[in-house]
Amino acid sequence: MLTVVIQAGGQSSRMGEDKALKPFLSHPLIQRVIERMSPIADEIIVTTNRPADYEFLNLRLTPDLKPGRGSLGGLYTALASASHPLVAVVACDMPFASTKLLETGTSLLVKEEADVVIAKTDEGYEPFHAVYRRATCLPAIEAAIDADKWKVIAWFPQVKVRELSPDEVRACNPSGLCFWNVNTPEEFEKAELIARQTD
Repeated sequence: MLTVVIQAGGQSSRMGEDKALKPFLSHPLIQRVIERMSPIADEIIVTTNRPADYEFLNLRLTPDLKPGRGSLGGLYTALASASHPLVAVVACDMPFASTKLLETGTSLLVKEEADVVIAKTDEGYEPFHAVYRRATCLPAIEAAIDADKWKVIAWFPQVKVRELSPDEVRACNPSGLCFWNVNTPEEFEKAELIARQTD
């Protein structure tokens, strides 16, 4: 059983407006991400500190449980809020988030008894397009926060991390777009153009 948590907590400073709610092909971007994730989710939760703005989604909305703790606090909130033992966490600004990659991650997590299945790109780990085992990851994240650590992967040495190879990622995501988060109006426009051609 898989909970998918969509994280809508970012500042959107480069966009100049809330990018999760910005229309993408005439619907709020977050709605596109939710629709992409629905086929694999037994539960969908949106983490946001502005629940009134997201009520239209008719989903469970959860505010930060560790306010002021940045991305690590956001990840804690995502796992703590989930009802199911396995949790996929996805950023709200990834218009090409891949269910196939998350499904592959979930089955690897179960088969190999890992605690995290995550891709590593040239930019580093992709914690907001990854799968986590709630029971083992939550206490490790809480301990990292209590130790005043801020890096979103500060707790990885405490758990079993299964890294997806570039080939495994490519097999699930031939376009290479699944980790792309749109941060500027220009990127938004470009992503819409690509989506029109590929959806």
